[in-house]
Amino acid sequence: MTDRQMMFADEYLANGLQAAKAYMAVYRTVKTKQVAAAAASRLLERPDVKEYIQGRLKDIQNEKTADAQEILEYLTNVMRGQQTDELLTMDGCIRDLKVNTKDRNKAAELLGKYHGLFEKNMNVTVEVPIFKGESALED
Repeated sequence: MTDRQMMFADEYLANGLQAAKAYMAVYRTVKTKQVAAAAASRLLERPDVKEYIQGRLKDIQNEKTADAQEILEYLTNVMRGQQTDELLTMDGCIRDLKVNTKDRNKAAELLGKYHGLFEKNMNVTVEVPIFKGESALED
């Protein structure tokens, strides 16, 4: 993979996956969108470019997307009142406030749902014996 192809892939990711625009930004000699779109399409089909873009997308997702553990830790901090909110006062000062009870209750509810504490539909299995032949009630 050449440096220009890598620059194209990075520009493609940076501009919201607009291939022709990314191609024209890197390969400045191309003047028409049609030519840029065709060339960009060919570049995007190259296995090394595809692999690079997939790897970068994975890196971006890992950096910017909260995983389940991070979400659970945040909700736990809110529920326990360890999270603070900022409040801008009339005199321009910023005060840190603990989260309110409503937010703490909502965090507890979300954690409870995650852990399955509020399941209404319970599956109960009951084995009922079936008697064949003589009736058990004749005795």
